[in-house]
Amino acid sequence: MAKPASRNTGRSGGSSIFTGVLIGLIVGAILAVGVALWITGSNPFKSAPAEPAPSEAAPAVPETAPSFDFYKVLPGDAAGELPPAAAPTAPTPRYYLQAGAFQNPNDADNLKAQLALLGVEAVIQTGEVADKGVFHRVRVGPFDGMDEVNRTRSLLAQNNIPATLVKEVPIPQETP
Repeated sequence: MAKPASRNTGRSGGSSIFTGVLIGLIVGAILAVGVALWITGSNPFKSAPAEPAPSEAAPAVPETAPSFDFYKVLPGDAAGELPPAAAPTAPTPRYYLQAGAFQNPNDADNLKAQLALLGVEAVIQTGEVADKGVFHRVRVGPFDGMDEVNRTRSLLAQNNIPATLVKEVPIPQETP
């Protein structure tokens, strides 16, 4: 009869893997510290320059705190004087070209798509008009100058799209 095979054949011990990992970690940590010291250029084994003895150092003088006087720090000589207010500037008007106004939103979308094919970016604004219902306006703009308006208007006229000039003056806001 044959002898049963031993289970320990080919094994040198279960702790050898753990020992190998531990040695690898230690060597890796030492190399990492060495590279870090080499890159930073610091040498922990080099002696530091000697500091002068406290008797040789200059005597310590306490720093005086700056003194602030509230009324001297503020600009202006007179107390309660307000800073000069900036002159209000007239708001510059913005110009739009209204290519159409429709009660049917699909018609407005069709015109916007037609303008997009021409390379003109349009916006649909929906608003309610008294006694007439909801309208969808197709507008191009805003434009800051009349040169841009005239160029775009001529492009629309070449493609048989009538456009009406709309001038909008923004309401100036109060600043606190």
